[in-house]
Amino acid sequence: MSGTHILVFPYPAQGHMLPLLDLTHQLAAANLFITILITPKNLHALSPLLAAHPTTVTTLILPLPPHPAIPSGIENVKDLPFNAFKPMMVALGHLYNPLMNWFRNHNNNPPVAIISDLFLGWTNRLARELGIRRYTFSPSGAFGLSVIYSLWKNQPKRVNCEDGNEVVKFPEIPNSPEFPWWQVSPVYRSYVQGDPESEFIKDGFLENLASWGLVINSFIDLERVYFDHLKEELKHDRVFAVGPLLPPGVKATHRGGASSSEILSWLDTCGDNTVVYVCFGSQQVLTNGQMEAVALGLEKSGVKFVWSVKEPTVGHVAADYGRVPEGFEERVAGRGLVVRGWAPQVAILSHDSVGATLTHCGWNSILEALTTEVLMLTWPMSADNFSNATLLDELKVGIRACEGGNMVPDSDELAELFSKSVSDVTRLKRERAKELRKEAKEAVGEKGTSVRELDRLVTSFSI
Repeated sequence: MSGTHILVFPYPAQGHMLPLLDLTHQLAAANLFITILITPKNLHALSPLLAAHPTTVTTLILPLPPHPAIPSGIENVKDLPFNAFKPMMVALGHLYNPLMNWFRNHNNNPPVAIISDLFLGWTNRLARELGIRRYTFSPSGAFGLSVIYSLWKNQPKRVNCEDGNEVVKFPEIPNSPEFPWWQVSPVYRSYVQGDPESEFIKDGFLENLASWGLVINSFIDLERVYFDHLKEELKHDRVFAVGPLLPPGVKATHRGGASSSEILSWLDTCGDNTVVYVCFGSQQVLTNGQMEAVALGLEKSGVKFVWSVKEPTVGHVAADYGRVPEGFEERVAGRGLVVRGWAPQVAILSHDSVGATLTHCGWNSILEALTTEVLMLTWPMSADNFSNATLLDELKVGIRACEGGNMVPDSDELAELFSKSVSDVTRLKRERAKELRKEAKEAVGEKGTSVRELDRLVTSFSI
């Protein structure tokens, strides 16, 4: 192997892994040689990428170190409850020595840099010991990341307030956002001073701040003021805005997963902007109470819909989560589809018949909706969801439906919102969505800002 060689290390959660693999695809297309560190049970996710780049992309397969909170045989947090992010971060930290040994035994053209996920901050310490550069990859946008960085840098403390509604302020971030404590990152909220796992995670986030470079799945025109803020905070301009990493109109063959012909064929029978797509991402499982509220809202609204339902995972009390109300599918037959498990989200959002989506405000889902001109009904639940929803409010392309992972919306209000979302009432927000889609398309088009940023990133490996 000759030429510039880098190591890519994704964090095993769908919302983190997929955009980093999308970036890897683009780096491989730019003639870089790439080794991807992966655990055995996640290897299948790389098959399309390896097939697309058989001579430039290879794998380093290391077993996932055990952790008491992760059942044997599970290696991706999509198969675990939401609170498994922290144990997975800690477990992966035990790959430090195996990875160091691999580097030291890799005499033939070893990697000159590591690109690793935000949740793998410890790799910056390893890169420093090896004398190479580490780039943090953020699957969150620039605003969401600004909030995360501020939390770990300034470490605000919770005051004695039982309901969690005390406000955490971020005066140094443009527009001075503030959030109630319960909306702050659960990884940060779970920090306990002196606890070894908590201190390991804190050290990782502080290492992110010290990394040589930062790569963000967003584009400059969407979050310019926050990109400027991050450069100011980090005291360098090695912040690369390379998104959206799934460009509009481009089929991501390296991601894998065939489109569901049944869903798309049904959408073909629907008029333009008449369908609501309901999805809460790869991680969030709704309680049965929430499921019932969503089902009743869809039923009462009379709108056409596609509802992607995630079923309970290990650690959920299966009887209490993810149950579609009895008789619902029969009552809405003909005007709605319930999809259990994986749904071809990009293809669904790209279809002309889809006019709105009820979303948990995961960053990938937001970019996919933005680049397909779909109106977003926001129900932020956890992690960076609240900062993402706040950004959508700023951009005037979101309508708040509910907030909080434990909240149950009023089904009548939800029904009214579903009806409005595919009517002329939302015309102004649709116009704004159209503008943002144009900006996103330009960013990834010829000579667009994200293309130039990707070129700048590739060049930086050789500096």
